[in-house]
Amino acid sequence: MTVFTPANIAALVIAASFAAGLNVYATVFTLGLLTRMHWVALPTGLEALGDWWVIGASGTMLALEFVADKIPGFDLIWNGLHTFIRVPVAALLAYQASSHLSTQMQLLATLAGAGIAFVAHGSKTALRAAVTPSPEPLTNIALSTGEDVTAVGVTWLATQHPWVAASIAAAFTLFAILAARWLLRVLRRIWKRAVHPFDSTPQPAPGAK
Repeated sequence: MTVFTPANIAALVIAASFAAGLNVYATVFTLGLLTRMHWVALPTGLEALGDWWVIGASGTMLALEFVADKIPGFDLIWNGLHTFIRVPVAALLAYQASSHLSTQMQLLATLAGAGIAFVAHGSKTALRAAVTPSPEPLTNIALSTGEDVTAVGVTWLATQHPWVAASIAAAFTLFAILAARWLLRVLRRIWKRAVHPFDSTPQPAPGAK
């Protein structure tokens, strides 16, 4: 069974925050069930996740999200609203997980948890917005299912091999940031062309100085 030292708590925060940004209910439900079944001993501040009320509530919302997140169009509304749920809950999980560390470390963990969850949530929402206009629903369903599996898998892995899970989450987070920068550049170019459709700045002749 994993012993959650300060270093392992840091890894848990990174991995669980990323998972929560994708599907916060899957993250809470998985952590709660693992704790309740005594398959893992979470840091002291997260023991409440093993309460049957928490497991039941998160399981119910997980089932609801499993359906809602796969409906093209409605998934954008759902994900938009969950900006105000996934990020705060990830911050709360990080705060509780680091409850017995120093005040400075707890604050840092909380901010990191919120930031990682925001990046994961933002990339998920942006990707969904890109594929939603497609007339076929299979892409949405495949993406949503993949996100659910990833959230559960990373959460479970965080309790068994924290740094492996943290490395995976960090790699995905970095990729999401780079992808967001690329997408922003593309959107800026499209915006400039839309605003100035007849802008034909003369180009210098070949060889001209």
